[in-house]
Amino acid sequence: MTHTPTAQTILDLDKWSKIFDDSATTYQKAHPYPFASFDNFLEPAAAYAAMNAFPGVKDDGWIHYVHVNEKKHGLNKMDMIPPDIQEVIKSLNSEKFVTALSKLTGIPGLIPDPSLEGGGLHQSKRGGFLNIHADFTVHPHKRNWRRRVNVLVYLNEDWKPEYRGELELWTRDMKQCAQKILPVFNRCAIFNTDEDSFHGLPEPIQCPENMTRKSIALYYFTEEEITPRKRATNYRARPEDGGKRIWIWLDKQIVSWYNTLKGWLGIDDKLVSKVLNFLNGGKK
Repeated sequence: MTHTPTAQTILDLDKWSKIFDDSATTYQKAHPYPFASFDNFLEPAAAYAAMNAFPGVKDDGWIHYVHVNEKKHGLNKMDMIPPDIQEVIKSLNSEKFVTALSKLTGIPGLIPDPSLEGGGLHQSKRGGFLNIHADFTVHPHKRNWRRRVNVLVYLNEDWKPEYRGELELWTRDMKQCAQKILPVFNRCAIFNTDEDSFHGLPEPIQCPENMTRKSIALYYFTEEEITPRKRATNYRARPEDGGKRIWIWLDKQIVSWYNTLKGWLGIDDKLVSKVLNFLNGGKK
């Protein structure tokens, strides 16, 4: 079904500022770490416009993350993102929204990332996955920017539980999955990104071939006076992963090396995307 936007409003910032303020205690005390999910997040016309504008995986600009620990696609070049989605990102990076996010999380001084490093648009086809991990801790190109919060907006109309693709939140000791968030249309998931905020979608997505799992992913940082500890994405094996543990660990070491190299050389993910795609036989 096609929906034509009839309103200019992207996000009711007054409404969400109040909801975030009211939800702060629940969010900060959540298990296994601070998180919350909110339905009917964007204004309906804006949500449908963003979903309908979502570029295909084979369109220009997509970075193809295809290795042992993940199979997904990302687009983080603002000038290649369709205008309807750009407007959503601008609203979520606005001063008023970030201030409300600070109240929800209890983290003062949050700042958005205009470069969308590692974020922007994410998309996974049938069979896509992302192993359980804790996110990189420091912005690759801003050494004093400590990563603190993720905001994910899902744009998947008619997404059914049997399609899988739930965001799984694992306990800090990696013994069990504590929460699952289904990526249904216009749902927003927010969570703190501590060094042991383990999460992912480890089970291959089972949606029909003509569908994809779509999300807008935005990351927020604080600028620290004392240089924070820098660590690449920390992939971890689940108790049931058995013999896969060694491959998950080895791949993590490669990702760590690449993250260090990226910081030294000031490169982005596009080059490694091309290499990975080539090694994968050119399959996007």
